[in-house]
Amino acid sequence: MTAPKVLPPKPSALEELFAVKKPIIGVIHLRALPGAPRYDGTPVREIYADAVRDAHTLADGGVDGIIVENAGDMPFSRPEDIGPETVAGLTAACLAVRDAVDTPIGITCVANAVIPALGVAKAVGARWVRANQWVNAYVANEGFLNGPAPRALRYRAAIGAQDVRIFADVHVKFGAHAITADRSIDEQATDAEWFDADVLIATGTRTGSPTQPAEVEEVRKGTNLPLIVGSGLSPEQVPSLFNVADGAIIGQWLKVDGRWWNPVDPKRVEQLMNAVSKVRSAG
Repeated sequence: MTAPKVLPPKPSALEELFAVKKPIIGVIHLRALPGAPRYDGTPVREIYADAVRDAHTLADGGVDGIIVENAGDMPFSRPEDIGPETVAGLTAACLAVRDAVDTPIGITCVANAVIPALGVAKAVGARWVRANQWVNAYVANEGFLNGPAPRALRYRAAIGAQDVRIFADVHVKFGAHAITADRSIDEQATDAEWFDADVLIATGTRTGSPTQPAEVEEVRKGTNLPLIVGSGLSPEQVPSLFNVADGAIIGQWLKVDGRWWNPVDPKRVEQLMNAVSKVRSAG
């Protein structure tokens, strides 16, 4: 089945960002930043040092990109409630990571705070931001969330950040999709492309849960954009998922004991990248 053509074709953002097939993007889950309920007064330099440690482990293990996320800020604020303290903390963390490794970096500012993420990306030279809900709307853990695409793209233009790419989830995890239940997954993928995302993401149901090849295939039906897996990739799943996906974001599986709050485990990074290398060489 051929995906509908809703916009003129554009160069692949994955090819522009990464020099390899099937790129792997590792996640740095930041500890709670100042202002978050779980922030315990830890000196921020220690938070940034942890991020740099994980960045070195990921880069030394051969990942192709790194995405920095304020994952410890649970429960996450709604986008309009993201404060300057979060933007400042995330910016400082990204600067520390950027100065530590040469690997391209991106940003997720949760929950769905795409506009603050774009501001941070412009300030630190990040190459992309992740939007958990780019178009339409859904009921998230944080309540009703609208897709920010119209405002976010105008903001991106206003700050001269058109080179910061939009990685957009389709049928995002951690939410109920009753509002868009009359639109199939492939139609939602078309919506995201129509609203000028650059890369689409297919996920499982929550952080670390496996993404099913069937879901990736459903998203693929609706888009001509690059499509990556955004949740639950393990070495065992690499052959089946990379048969239908163009790359992956992976966080929890790479951590010690497979827990997202733990440091990145270099042995797990090596194991995953070995599996990826086999797929790349076979292709």
